[in-house]
Amino acid sequence: MRESEEQLIQNAKSGNAESFGALYDLYMPRIYRFIFLRTHHKEDAEDLTHQVFVNAWQGLHRYEPRGFPFGSWLYRIATNAVIDHYRTARAHAPLEAIPEELLAEHGSASEAIDTAIDLNRVRAMLTKLEPDQQNVLLMKFVDDMSNREIAQALGKSEGGVRVIQHRAIKKLKELKEEQPHAHE
Repeated sequence: MRESEEQLIQNAKSGNAESFGALYDLYMPRIYRFIFLRTHHKEDAEDLTHQVFVNAWQGLHRYEPRGFPFGSWLYRIATNAVIDHYRTARAHAPLEAIPEELLAEHGSASEAIDTAIDLNRVRAMLTKLEPDQQNVLLMKFVDDMSNREIAQALGKSEGGVRVIQHRAIKKLKELKEEQPHAHE
């Protein structure tokens, strides 16, 4: 897979739109999910994801691997897009209901409801974290990125990522203990 991805990148850098399209197909779902979990709005996430890939296509000539995966570069673009979005939006709308397509795996309706409740709790707690803490946790536990990849994407050191992750988890534990437990 690495060789084919590297070849796709080289072909895309040479102007091959089909190769870039293959990279888009590979990374779009992860970038969309990352942005959606930061913005909580389907339309904003779609728009920002589109903008990330437009920016990536336009800036592809500047991309150099330097031992980091292409995805880290895309996450950096996505992180900056979300930051810019909130700088210009100013007003933060209330959280939306979780889209069915994010919940529709397998299982019963009650499992889906339990999942929705749990996801709403997690989402509410995540919004109380610093933006860097949110990014680190989403990249680490949702997108399964290594500390090295996260560090590259966020422009931080690996040690800095570990500290941010530790503080974020500690804060989440504190927030969880503060929440009333409805059916436990």
